[in-house]
Amino acid sequence: MKFLRRSIWLLTGIIITVPLIVFGVVHWYQDKFEKLPVLGGYDVSEKGIPIQHTISPFEFENQDGKIFSSDNEKNKIIIANFFFTSCAGICPNMMNHVKQVQGFFLQDPNIHFISFTVDPKRDNAPRLKWYADQYNIKTDNWDLLTGKKNEIYKLARKSFYLSANEGDGGENDFIHSEQLVLLDKNKHIRGYYNGTDDNSMEQLKHDIKKLEHEN
Repeated sequence: MKFLRRSIWLLTGIIITVPLIVFGVVHWYQDKFEKLPVLGGYDVSEKGIPIQHTISPFEFENQDGKIFSSDNEKNKIIIANFFFTSCAGICPNMMNHVKQVQGFFLQDPNIHFISFTVDPKRDNAPRLKWYADQYNIKTDNWDLLTGKKNEIYKLARKSFYLSANEGDGGENDFIHSEQLVLLDKNKHIRGYYNGTDDNSMEQLKHDIKKLEHEN
């Protein structure tokens, strides 16, 4: 009888434990090796061939008054967002979260942060420099960019897909998003993250490390 009871307990333990082990192994494998999705659908090449969507090349002025080109950061993982310096709503919270993520990867030469102003009329280079100083932003691997509004808005809509609303980047056009966008080294979109949410920022850190292993 004791032997039977022990056998039943052993069998029950196996039935409970084995699925948990299998689940753990599968979860670990997915967490470590499963690639992040490539988002944004497909573009059409000059030859009419569908190709994975990439962020269009851009060139704007940074907080130091220097020209920053997307070609500057070839072979780097990019975290991008759109903000404006006079924003008193979501932007301070979002930018503080970006600072936290930057601090986590500050010594990592493979990571770069870019913030585009959506109010370039007011946010010229000196204003962006002032903002960086006010928020103690380390610009070693973080550029705040300004330029022509229609070009910035076209990039936000057509490349980063941050607004479903159409617009021409004119005087009355406005885009405001709390989303951070993760780009791989080939400028493919690999994730969107709520820049005002702590959990979303933890996921971003995790996905950046995952993307580094992928590359």
